[in-house]
Amino acid sequence: MRYTDVAIVGGGLAGSTAAAMLGRAGIPAVLIDPHTVYPPELRCEKLGGEQLDLLRKTGLADATLRATTLDGEVWEARFGYVVASKASDQHGIMYDTLVNTVRGQIPQGVATIHAKASSIANGPERQKLVLSNGEEISARLVVLANGLNVGLRHTLGIRRRVISECHSITLGFDVEPVGRAAFSFPALTYWPKRSSARMAYLSLFPIGGKMRANFMVYREMTDPWLQRFKQAPEETMRALMPRLQRMMGDFKVSGPVKIRPADLFVTDGYLQPGIVLVGDAFSTSCPAAGTGTTKVFTDVGRLCNVYIPQWLATDGMAAGKIAEFYSDPEKTACEARCLAKAYHLRSLSIDNGLSWRAKRWARFIARLSLGRWRSIRKRFAAGSTPRSLAAKPAAPPEHGSLA
Repeated sequence: MRYTDVAIVGGGLAGSTAAAMLGRAGIPAVLIDPHTVYPPELRCEKLGGEQLDLLRKTGLADATLRATTLDGEVWEARFGYVVASKASDQHGIMYDTLVNTVRGQIPQGVATIHAKASSIANGPERQKLVLSNGEEISARLVVLANGLNVGLRHTLGIRRRVISECHSITLGFDVEPVGRAAFSFPALTYWPKRSSARMAYLSLFPIGGKMRANFMVYREMTDPWLQRFKQAPEETMRALMPRLQRMMGDFKVSGPVKIRPADLFVTDGYLQPGIVLVGDAFSTSCPAAGTGTTKVFTDVGRLCNVYIPQWLATDGMAAGKIAEFYSDPEKTACEARCLAKAYHLRSLSIDNGLSWRAKRWARFIARLSLGRWRSIRKRFAAGSTPRSLAAKPAAPPEHGSLA
């Protein structure tokens, strides 16, 4: 029997981040995951905005961000027109690289066991795990960070409840320019012109020396369109986004097209002694909304920076302690915000109600106006006085027209 304070089941982003944070805090912990090196998987492929602030709170930001590619600027296209060119803090990184980079920051004092947790028994004092390699672990607290693997949770009476089946689908692939060395944009976000496209957006951003594409759509997995896309991705993209060719020029999809559907689910029966769920193990988010990493860093940051040190300072690990984490104001606010964003983006993308159509047009006009204002400010900052400002398009100065 191996004894520890915290046993972490699952070595993806949530579990590996928790292991690194606890190890750095000097808290005895064990990480359990079958993969010696985390394998490629279509999940989070960029970090930006508030995710960077949350990452810094984990203490892991410096080494992690060195493994990313910063785009620095993104062109935004709406209704088939480039409406803005703005500074961007998006850091592109493949999910397996992200996880393995975080794993590289786990101190040697944290044992990593390459096995699966096959059974669990919990109580108000200590928890017992039996692993697939025959080892047994006794821990004061078990952190379940094993994502969509529900088998272990089912033995505890913890159940997943789907609230939106196949809420969105992510297609991930690389694109290359044809006949030239690079695309004219550093990064591009292309929003659809019509709701009939059933897409949220196409995001193009650099990772290393490649241009990565994340294409977010709202369809069923049985939709023949997905198979057509895999067979002829360039043709299918041009048919769905006729003006895309004018922005990208000739291009080709290189490498495989990976497709990942995402269900939205919540968990019932999660409040139990000695067990805490984080990240996707507790609830999922919509990849199109880009909030998955926000949820992970919020969960793990609050758990490891605040609650685990408090819990270990006193005897026992009763359900009352665990409830403090689930009712944490920052966590609950994050959960609500991420869920609301998932539903809002879906309706904004495909709902044909009058109010949603009005919102789409209002967003287009607002971004177009903001893009023009940025263009004007750049020209004045450069020392020139543009003539007929109202008549000039608000396109990025690099190409000078609404493509």
